[in-house]
Amino acid sequence: MTGHDADGKAIIISDAAPVHAQLIGGPGGPTFIEVWHTSETPAFIQPQPVLTDEDKLMLPPPKNGTRIRVIEFPPESEAIRQLTGADAAAKFKSMGDENASASVAGAPHPLMHRTETLDYGIVLEGEMTLILDREETTIRTGDIVIQAGTNHAWSNRSGHNCRMAFVLIDGHYTSGIV
Repeated sequence: MTGHDADGKAIIISDAAPVHAQLIGGPGGPTFIEVWHTSETPAFIQPQPVLTDEDKLMLPPPKNGTRIRVIEFPPESEAIRQLTGADAAAKFKSMGDENASASVAGAPHPLMHRTETLDYGIVLEGEMTLILDREETTIRTGDIVIQAGTNHAWSNRSGHNCRMAFVLIDGHYTSGIV
């Protein structure tokens, strides 16, 4: 984290690791590593930025804000593929956004979800399958996905861990998007 000293010169404020990491769904679930968020855009740039504490994991960014996180996805288990709609809603509730769950009978994946955000997903290591309503694609190390408020799920079918960085930006659906 950088900032400014009393003379207005650029300095390092902190080089510590993120302090908030949360395993979702127990052993075999993804680990969310919360890096930073802003509560507004444009962001106020202070001489010595201070991260506002959140008492629990929140899937979306704050209203009118942004969020950056890293997620460690283990290979997907059969237990994930067998989740019910109620199970999926409970998982999203533990991430602070039960309403994001879009799991319905016949959905392409039980963890389908949608948020009113523009997200940049960057594969740092491994590979991941992005599942949408009508198609899917596999992304690999170095690939970037621009996820524009669509119904989707992430599935690690590779047999190896996948690490992704996500930048989430609060957004608003325009007319014509249901």
